[in-house]
Amino acid sequence: MKKLKYLDYYIFIPYLILSVLGILMVYSASSFVATIPPISSTPDHFFKLQSAFVLMGLFVSFLVMSFKYEMLKNKRLVMFALLVIALSLLYLFFFGKALNGAAGWLSIFGFNLQPAEFCKIVIIWYFAFIFSKKQRSIVHDFRNTVTPPLTIFLFFLLLIAMQPDIGGAGIILVIGVVMIFASGVSVSLGIGSGLLGIGVIFGVLEMVQKLGENTPFLDKYQYQRFVAFWDPFAVSETVGNQLVNSYYALSRGGLFGVGIGQSVQKTGYLPEPYTDFIMSILGEEFGLLGIFVVVTLFVFLILRIYLIGIRAKDAFGSLLCIGIATMLLVQGFINLGGVVGLLPITGVTFPFISYGGSSTLVLTISIGLVLNVSATEKMKREKMRLEKLAR
Repeated sequence: MKKLKYLDYYIFIPYLILSVLGILMVYSASSFVATIPPISSTPDHFFKLQSAFVLMGLFVSFLVMSFKYEMLKNKRLVMFALLVIALSLLYLFFFGKALNGAAGWLSIFGFNLQPAEFCKIVIIWYFAFIFSKKQRSIVHDFRNTVTPPLTIFLFFLLLIAMQPDIGGAGIILVIGVVMIFASGVSVSLGIGSGLLGIGVIFGVLEMVQKLGENTPFLDKYQYQRFVAFWDPFAVSETVGNQLVNSYYALSRGGLFGVGIGQSVQKTGYLPEPYTDFIMSILGEEFGLLGIFVVVTLFVFLILRIYLIGIRAKDAFGSLLCIGIATMLLVQGFINLGGVVGLLPITGVTFPFISYGGSSTLVLTISIGLVLNVSATEKMKREKMRLEKLAR
């Protein structure tokens, strides 16, 4: 494959290290849970599945890297992807079965898929497609340029929020906002909108505190997550159990951790130890130092993707990278924020480390796209250099 010569190792190596660490942590965090009901399997049950997901994802990432990403600029292909995601989300809304309070899973040929996960990359693709064509008009006629794609975007956002999946909706909302403002709007409009968004967030938190369970857009279990966020130890026997045990795990781990496989909190104390709270288990077993290493690698990967997006001459490729980097940044921040009590728990997993087939597939497709953009830009620069030498 010609593009392998231009493989961006600053993207590929951190991605590979994080994925291998993810397999290791899924095995450690799930080894006890996998042996008890309702799973009642062997300790390596989730380890085998996550290993298969990562290997399949590695193949997918190289496959996505190999084709000409200009093919993604085909309008019919973009509209088809939007239609598939829309139909999947509508099906879940009307016929989906709730799991942990949300109807977010679609079973296809025995595989459970999360359309909300795939919606992230499809929205990034759609916005990159539409705004790369309208960079001039978005500056001079912002309202009329943004309104049609924003209407479609809000439709998807509403469907995901109504599952309800507030965490997923929040990630997609931030991705959309960042990509709109990365398309060329004025600095003053960007700053003003950012301040307005911060004001809305604080206003919503204040309203939830005052109205409690009577808050119109929150289900009872969602309000309980806010209660656990405000004072987890006061409700440690009920809704605060997850956060309190996350604190215990991180406290027990200290600076260097208790050692791989030696976590106590994964043995029935901390729910979802291999998905939402895998970073708590990582902190218990590898300590603050282990979390620092993972977060450093993760932040380096995000910054590298942003850099590729900023340097890219092609607007479509640039917006793809900016959208993908934002997706990783927001998802990682929400997960860590929930684990340490800075944000309410939303059920968002940590990229590359947490268990999940849909998440792994979407992340590897994203990495493949970034590698594709990076390799294509390098090939273009190489061609220009050779043409200059030939003159």
